[in-house]
Amino acid sequence: MKTNSINPNEDLQTIREIMERSSKFLSLSGLSGIFAGVCASIGALVAWVFILESGHIRYDEFIHSPGSSSISGIGFYLALDALLVLGLAVIGAVYFSLRNARKAGQLFWTISTRRLLVHLMIPLVSGGIFTLILVLRNNMELVASVMLIFYGLSLVNAGKFTLGEIHYLGLTEIVIGLLAGVFIHQGLLFWTIGFGLIHIIYGTVMYYRHERIK
Repeated sequence: MKTNSINPNEDLQTIREIMERSSKFLSLSGLSGIFAGVCASIGALVAWVFILESGHIRYDEFIHSPGSSSISGIGFYLALDALLVLGLAVIGAVYFSLRNARKAGQLFWTISTRRLLVHLMIPLVSGGIFTLILVLRNNMELVASVMLIFYGLSLVNAGKFTLGEIHYLGLTEIVIGLLAGVFIHQGLLFWTIGFGLIHIIYGTVMYYRHERIK
């Protein structure tokens, strides 16, 4: 006669996993981070080309030319460049995460998803408005720093509703943003590292930890 063995530790682990799936958005794909990093790197390259074409050899020459006609003209194209990078990154995040959710047989749009978006957007929108104010007032020196810091704050704020790596990604972005505020002449370089390289690194780690094993 066979008896069913009960392992309390396994039961507790199962309960924890069920509670975690119900309270967190776990379908976020590491591939979306890699895709966002590649898009940001390409966008930074395009920004460098625009700056060079405006007649400024170095980034610090560009940010310290307030009010010039070349800056006002090129500012539109730089803003468009940034919006395209953001749009592509969002599309990539939705596509890869939706695909990840379907593979796992999970719902994509849940209460956890809404909570994640709300906590992500509050600092992100605030930072976007503040960045726009800086640009309109021709205070270009801290634009890269502000974007990185507010983006990092949004990730930290939303990190408790998704994978743990997002929290540490946010902290990393904040540190890089602070460095960009100290070394303002290297703002575009720090922007490229924060939005490009760091995204690729964290996206790769997330992919190998949570997707490739599965």
